[in-house]
Amino acid sequence: MERVEKEHKEEIMKRIREAGDPENYETVWERGIPKSKKKSKIKEGGLSRAQGARFELKVRKDLEEKGRIVDKWTNNVEFEKDADGQIIFSTGKLIISRKYNPYNKIFVLGAGFPDFITLKHVHDELYSVIGIEVKMNGILSKEEKEKCRWYLQKGIFPNIWIAKKGDKRGEIEYTDFSKKYHNKE
Repeated sequence: MERVEKEHKEEIMKRIREAGDPENYETVWERGIPKSKKKSKIKEGGLSRAQGARFELKVRKDLEEKGRIVDKWTNNVEFEKDADGQIIFSTGKLIISRKYNPYNKIFVLGAGFPDFITLKHVHDELYSVIGIEVKMNGILSKEEKEKCRWYLQKGIFPNIWIAKKGDKRGEIEYTDFSKKYHNKE
């Protein structure tokens, strides 16, 4: 679709109101293109994000109780893609992860991968460093797996753990990425 001119925007909105159901649908403009979204799905997405944020805080508190120093990791890995859209693993580079929200005119800094970096004093000047990615179901996307492999290969993190909800209420399970995804894909 092409970008919609301002003078056509009112006409499009009028047609949407006449044909659609404004009680159940909301029209949003993304880069000048109108998109109708179901209000129940918008609410569901907001609830899921809030639930994920609460679980992240719970994981952070659990790690701190276990004697680890926890900090939010604000960097990310950026890969180039070839003509087919496949990730070129060798071109990965570490970037500062800032997401720009044009509506609030602010940069969001909490969008790094993995979610946390944890440190624990072992002895003398030796520390255990682990990257923690928090996932409610414990399943990483293909791109997240590539990022984990890149971090491990470059030696930025010696270990990356995936935190997920356990079987019992309130339980948190930590899985080592290297053990779970070793030689897979």
